[in-house]
Parts: sequence; C-alpha cells; structure tokens
Amino acid sequence: MPLVRFEERGAVAVITLNRPEARNAINPAMAIALGDAIDRLENDPNLRVGVLAATVTEPRPVFCAGNDLQAGVDEPAVTERGGFAGIIDYPRTKPIVAAIDGLATSGGCEIVLACDLVVATRRSSFAVAEIKWSLGPLAGGLIRLPRLLGRAPAMDMILTGQPVPAERAYQLGLVSTLVESDALQTAIERAAIIAGFDPETIRINLQTAHAAATVSEDILWEANKRAADAILGSATVQAGLAAFKNRQRESSQ
Repeated sequence: MPLVRFEERGAVAVITLNRPEARNAINPAMAIALGDAIDRLENDPNLRVGVLAATVTEPRPVFCAGNDLQAGVDEPAVTERGGFAGIIDYPRTKPIVAAIDGLATSGGCEIVLACDLVVATRRSSFAVAEIKWSLGPLAGGLIRLPRLLGRAPAMDMILTGQPVPAERAYQLGLVSTLVESDALQTAIERAAIIAGFDPETIRINLQTAHAAATVSEDILWEANKRAADAILGSATVQAGLAAFKNRQRESSQ
C-alpha cells in the first residue's frame, strides 16, 4: 500500500496519509511521498485545491502522530523543498484543506497548521506534545500557534503538551469548520467551492494572506506605511481632503 494516496476529484486533489498501523507517523519515506503529492498538486494545471486527509483506525483514530521517532534523528523526515513531512515549508500557490478525524499531535498538529482551512470532526483533538520528550514543536508550532491562537492558549498547548478538543480548537480559530462526522466529504465540498474561482486570484489571495501571517510586524508596518502614502497621495484623496477643508472653513464663517 502506498504511504500517501493521491486521488483526483475534478479540480480537487485528495491526498491521504496512509500509514495507520503507525498512527500515520511521518518517517523519511512518507515525507518524500507527501512532498511528491504536493508537487503533483502544484504542477498540474487542472488541479486547483488539495484536501489532506488520513486513513485512521478505530477505536482511537489518529490523523497523524507526528515525527516517527523510531526512525531516529539521523534520518530526518524532511524534504529539501517542503521541510518536515514534505509540506511544512512548501512554497505553495494552491490552497490545502485539512480533513481531520481523530488526534493530530506534535508534528501532526504542525502539518495541520501548515494547511489553509481545517475541517474537523467533534471527536478530533490537537496537541503539540513534544515537551513530554524534552523536545519542542520545531516544525512551525512555536511560530504558527501564537500567531493563530494568541499568546495564552498557544503557550498552554506548548508548555503542557495537553490536547485541545475540537470544540475548543474551533472556538480558538484553529478549526474553521466543525462537523459531527465525515470531515473528508465536508473538506471536499469546501475545496470545490474554492476551485470554482479564478485560480490566479486564489494564488494572489493565498500568498498575500500567508505573508500577513508570517512576515514580521516591522515589515508589515513598513508595507502599511507605503500603502498609506500611496492612498493619501492619490489625486482623488487629495481632492476629497481639499473639499472637506473648504466645507469646514465655510461652516466656521
């Protein structure tokens, strides 16, 4: 069985982590397979959106348990283009909707953080449990969690390693859509809505939103200043300000 399955559903690519016997833990081969799947999504002009799901087992479903520590630190589960799991740092131009059913922990949670929309069942949960092994969520968790959730809930997750139930994750903004069951079908439906729009507009919106979430505040304030200078310096705005000043002057006379 392939470690990562790839299925085309119209303009939507369904990418499935497929190592349930190991709780979908990411080893080097799986990282390469997932990176190859993202490459395929990015390079196929007929595909516009990806859905990332996982094969889970009952009664304790696990979306992804993160880095397969049994592989050892000498064989990191990374790719040159995508970083951990082949996806964390991938410079994507197409959105990915995560379909979560079960536990997404440690690197598995960080994979979720790398996606753009998150659909989760109510029985799902999210954790960055690396502190239990004297490690840290170094595949984006230390950066993305505080930006996404805010300082207090992010620090609680990072420093305690305790899982956050799906309902709470939805309230905090980690989950965008909460469902009773069949997260995959709902994720495909969300992806199909996105795929119906202009792909170039999707690309621009995606990359700009990513920049807003990742660029330092100093850079963003500089960009804000340039935008303010351009707006306030336009002829239309200057004419409007002049008209406003004239009305104020006339009303005071």
